[in-house]
Amino acid sequence: MRRFIALAAAVVLAAGLLTGCGGGVVGSSIKRPQVESEELQFQTPAEGDPIAIFNTSAGEVRAVLYPDQAPMAVENFTRLAQEGYYNGTSFHRIVSGFVVQGGDASGSGTTGSTIWNNNPYPKEISDQLHHYSGALCAAFSPDENVSGLSQFYFVQSLPEKLDDSLRTQMEQAGVRTEVIEAYDAAGGLPYLDYTDTVFGQVYEGMDVVDALAQSEVDEHGKPVEDVLLNSVTISTYGAADPAPASGSEGASSSASQTSSAAQSTSQTE
Repeated sequence: MRRFIALAAAVVLAAGLLTGCGGGVVGSSIKRPQVESEELQFQTPAEGDPIAIFNTSAGEVRAVLYPDQAPMAVENFTRLAQEGYYNGTSFHRIVSGFVVQGGDASGSGTTGSTIWNNNPYPKEISDQLHHYSGALCAAFSPDENVSGLSQFYFVQSLPEKLDDSLRTQMEQAGVRTEVIEAYDAAGGLPYLDYTDTVFGQVYEGMDVVDALAQSEVDEHGKPVEDVLLNSVTISTYGAADPAPASGSEGASSSASQTSSAAQSTSQTE
């Protein structure tokens, strides 16, 4: 497992999760399969589970949250959202086929906030949660000044099978067969496991994440034109839709429905 973690760290440093360059995959459309897996992130949320509703300039994204597995990340994100911290912010880094990242009120990607007087919180690692496509993650970086704060990202990887080399490395590292098979079916970023915190999973609107990922960006992955997060609303699965948050009126909020993070038939990445 340590060899795999070392490989993960090297890849993350090369990718530069918070400050890396742009680039990524460009394509016309992504068809995401319905994934059948017993892994937690592919289960339909239960009534009453906490959810986050992201109202973006491309439409609406819904993610279930996992407070049992990532209590501090969920608490920080939930309370900041309820305070309106994320309303009217922008996605400051987009790498198609990799991540769509936001959560910095300054829009620069170099700052952030927490409910603990802006002090960072530690990584919360769980073998129940992984960087499958559609995972909602708290952003961490080798730069401790911007780690464990308000920044988050959606995993927007393609639904591609693992290559033989990576599968072998995961097997040799002791990664569970169920996890390997889920990555193989849904796509994801397994080299980010154990490097930061997964605290949610998109269950509706993955097509919107893919549309956000198609935004034109500069060489640093920053959108040329603002890609907005109008609001984040915290609710529970099965509850009546809450009223739009202040400042989100007029924003596009329609999204094609899916039943798991990797189930949607998407627009472009």
